[in-house]
Amino acid sequence: MTTSPRHNTTTAERGAHLSHPGEQPGHEANPGLPAASRVTDIGRDPIDVDAATTVLDVTIPVFNEESDLEACIRRLSGYLAEHSPYSYSVTIADNASTDRTLVIAERLAREIPPVRVVHLDRKGRGNALRSVWSNPAASILVYMDVDLSTDLAALHPLIAPLLTGHSDLAIGTRLARGSRVVRGAKREFISRSYNLMLRTFLGAHFSDAQCGFKAIRADVARRLIPHTDDAAWFFDTEMLVLAEKVGLRLAEVPVDWTDDPNSSVDVVGTAIDDVKGMVRLSVAMATGRIPVSALREELGRGTIAGQTNGLFSQVVRFGAVGVCSTLAYLVIFWAFRQVADAQWANFVALLVTAVANTAVNRFFTFGVTGRQGALGHHVQGLVVFGLGWGLTAGALWGLHRVGTPSVPLETAALIVANLAATLMKFLLFRWWVFNPKDHA
Repeated sequence: MTTSPRHNTTTAERGAHLSHPGEQPGHEANPGLPAASRVTDIGRDPIDVDAATTVLDVTIPVFNEESDLEACIRRLSGYLAEHSPYSYSVTIADNASTDRTLVIAERLAREIPPVRVVHLDRKGRGNALRSVWSNPAASILVYMDVDLSTDLAALHPLIAPLLTGHSDLAIGTRLARGSRVVRGAKREFISRSYNLMLRTFLGAHFSDAQCGFKAIRADVARRLIPHTDDAAWFFDTEMLVLAEKVGLRLAEVPVDWTDDPNSSVDVVGTAIDDVKGMVRLSVAMATGRIPVSALREELGRGTIAGQTNGLFSQVVRFGAVGVCSTLAYLVIFWAFRQVADAQWANFVALLVTAVANTAVNRFFTFGVTGRQGALGHHVQGLVVFGLGWGLTAGALWGLHRVGTPSVPLETAALIVANLAATLMKFLLFRWWVFNPKDHA
């Protein structure tokens, strides 16, 4: 593989890795020192751009792109040859193309030495990136869409924070104030709606999950990628959400982006698959199949300030869980009411749904991961359940004191009492059971 001979990197470009004598990574310096000296050292070592290892690899995932591939690779290679001060390679990841894409890719690899080809038998951008990045060809891994909708001038701002060790991942964003974007109203609406859902339901803090312009450090990719599953377009979101949950630092770069009117991507179908992916990822993290706490310790960033969930997002997620819990409660209450009196049916329905409600809210609403403290949370959740049961039991008791109500009237009274219990539950969950100060 031929690499660019230009290595005229300045000290400013490389960045400086600051540390304090005697300070251990992840621990605060002496609190008695001036503010500027009390910085927690959570940075990574800068990338050695003079080492024998290739610094930058740009992967282009392709499927049946015979008409666009050659123009893309020649434009990208020309830009890198002229502007990259680092050694680089370009990887064409052909994922099961059925046209002449692979033939063209192999010819380009023979004609342009920094270009290489990886052929995969399965479709999917996620499959392509996972395969290439699991055996990284460089210290920094970038991927772009084959249409090169993003202006290449954003490439070096994208990788700069990864080179210095300041950040672990970087993304181009079309939704930042400084971005310049040309695309249709339909794509704009779907993109903004999808990213709003990510921030609301998964507590994401990045602004644009699906821009085809991202970078990750290879040392981070080796640990993160084995815990991703998606084979297609949700791979981006999966990787970014998981990175935030384990405390990695993500940089965003505003980009100039022009929509490709000939794109073959099914925008609506992709959005639906992404919503399914959000549910799947949430379940995997909540059940511990993805070991979030262990990854956080392994990757060593700790908790980054600003990653707490906002009140609005918590209210929305808590409300969604509450709706599901209420429906389950009503089904169980009606079932047990056929064989028991109202008080016992109410108690059983509340108890069954309370345990599940606490477990789901623990992760989904308040972002608490791992098994540590789970037992204590469930004990506190049962205390909250007891208070809620007291409200609903009191409502039934009062109703029966004034007459013999029908089951529908009992149900109506319980719905009102449950609304009051739900408000109380949210406040107690937020400020007592899952107090953010206890999980910082």
